[in-house]
Amino acid sequence: MSLIVLEGLDGSGKSTQLPLLEEELKRRGPVRTVSFPDYSSPSSALVKMYLNGEFGNSPGDVNAYAAGAFYAVDRYASFKKDWQEDYRSGTTILAGRYTTSNVIYQMEKLPKNCWEEYIAWAEDFEYGRLGLPRPDRVIFLDMPLAAAQKLLSKRYEGHEERRDLHERDVRFLESCAMCARFAADRLKWRVIECAENGEPLSVGEIHCRVVSALDM
Repeated sequence: MSLIVLEGLDGSGKSTQLPLLEEELKRRGPVRTVSFPDYSSPSSALVKMYLNGEFGNSPGDVNAYAAGAFYAVDRYASFKKDWQEDYRSGTTILAGRYTTSNVIYQMEKLPKNCWEEYIAWAEDFEYGRLGLPRPDRVIFLDMPLAAAQKLLSKRYEGHEERRDLHERDVRFLESCAMCARFAADRLKWRVIECAENGEPLSVGEIHCRVVSALDM
């Protein structure tokens, strides 16, 4: 297995689970961890402008294909500059978000009868035209939106104004959750239920479920 993606909506616990999964994978062999967007790189400039609201005050002000291209270019630059050689040499690449995020966050902007078409476009554009590698496994953290919102508020310590264009639009995130479930079924992602009775599971329990999904 060469490329593993940990995916999930904002507040799902990715930033907590990613280093735990990295440590698990290190016990099995060489690992390189990458995260997207790559905010430290100039390649993320358009992504930052989009999330900061410079192209409009809501996610829908930038169409699914334009916004998808912003993120895709950032991933292409990361691959070519930073981890292409490791990937080709057999190092396991662990990605916090990847091409999979486009079908969660951008497909929402389209009517449901266009979702299959968008998935086909995204896969052709990133894997076909740009030459990015397909993931060998995608693990999706399915955290209920109400619980995720509480975790986001905790992350920002009450400073809600720090949320980006996606994080502050609850209606948008609700639609993204539907897109994620559609994509998970269509693309055969491993889905991790991260809560019971509306309350988040412990970090350790979620990690155990992630490792189980990795080995399925």
